[in-house]
Amino acid sequence: MEKILPILDKDFVGSLIPQKFPFVMVDKLLSFSENEVVAGLTVAEDNIFFNAGTFQESGLIEHMAQSVALFTGYQFYLKNEPAPTGYIGSIKSITIAELPVLGEKIETTVNVLQEFMGVTLVNIVSKVNDKEIARGQMKTVLAS
Repeated sequence: MEKILPILDKDFVGSLIPQKFPFVMVDKLLSFSENEVVAGLTVAEDNIFFNAGTFQESGLIEHMAQSVALFTGYQFYLKNEPAPTGYIGSIKSITIAELPVLGEKIETTVNVLQEFMGVTLVNIVSKVNDKEIARGQMKTVLAS
């Protein structure tokens, strides 16, 4: 049942996370491995976090969090189980160097540092055109 990566079908990618339109901030699953996922988002004018020509900080942080959710959602998809709901447990040291503009493609790499009893600790790096625009560390928690 595994799909061939990359997965560019944004409806399918959206089905892997608990968020629903208009709050979906990932539209591509570019790669997946045991401890890493690369997610993508093309900045669109109709995005609720798009304002005054740029994708806002809050949208970028939500994109980073949903990239983590996509990692978990795809894991569950591969096991033929529904994607669980999760929450941001904590955010540590998010640095945003640049905000993406309309049409830019964000590529976010999530590296899982630790996963234990529904708590996942990750490093996240977001890039546009191979230039780092944001990085940080998050802890996410699955709802029980």
